[in-house]
Amino acid sequence: MLIIGIAGGTGSGKTTVVNKIMERLPAGGVGVISQDSYYKDSSHVPVEDRQKINFDEPAAFDWSLLFKHLNMLKEGKAIEMPTYSFLTCTRQKETVHLDPHDVVLLEGILVFSEPKLRNMMDIKVFVDADADERLIRVIYRDCIERGRTPQMVIDRYERVLKPMHNQYIEPAKRYADLIVPQGGNNEVAINLLTDYIKSRLKGNSL
Repeated sequence: MLIIGIAGGTGSGKTTVVNKIMERLPAGGVGVISQDSYYKDSSHVPVEDRQKINFDEPAAFDWSLLFKHLNMLKEGKAIEMPTYSFLTCTRQKETVHLDPHDVVLLEGILVFSEPKLRNMMDIKVFVDADADERLIRVIYRDCIERGRTPQMVIDRYERVLKPMHNQYIEPAKRYADLIVPQGGNNEVAINLLTDYIKSRLKGNSL
């Protein structure tokens, strides 16, 4: 199983890159795992305190479950991926069934930050974007999808997102085999990745 890690800052365009790659590939050949699904459950935290949780540091993730699931896939076993609600900051009862695939795209802000996880990857891709572009995307996403006001998003950006990006995400760029500037707008890089994955899928079918 080929594991392609796709990292980058919040709002850099990681999900757009993954979606564009998937649109150009045959159905069923590639699986996608989002690191966001593996946030630790915060249902034990009082509701008024959940918005204070730092979601941009390694301690926010359930690494052991993510390692377990990747190893199961590599062994040819299906997994039940957790689902996470950013509205309630809790893990949901529903899971997503994922069968083993020849290629798995693992996407998330901190997938390069854990050495054990990084060493499982065959290819490491860092999706890059200017800070102002990322902030605009985060404001739009969080206001539409997560029920936050623009001021709440800006306050969180200054208090958490920016310092965590500088501490954990930006330094991890040095581990990348490929850096994709302009995020999901970089058609050349997306086509290169897509063609490489297609070649691997074709090779495995011979």
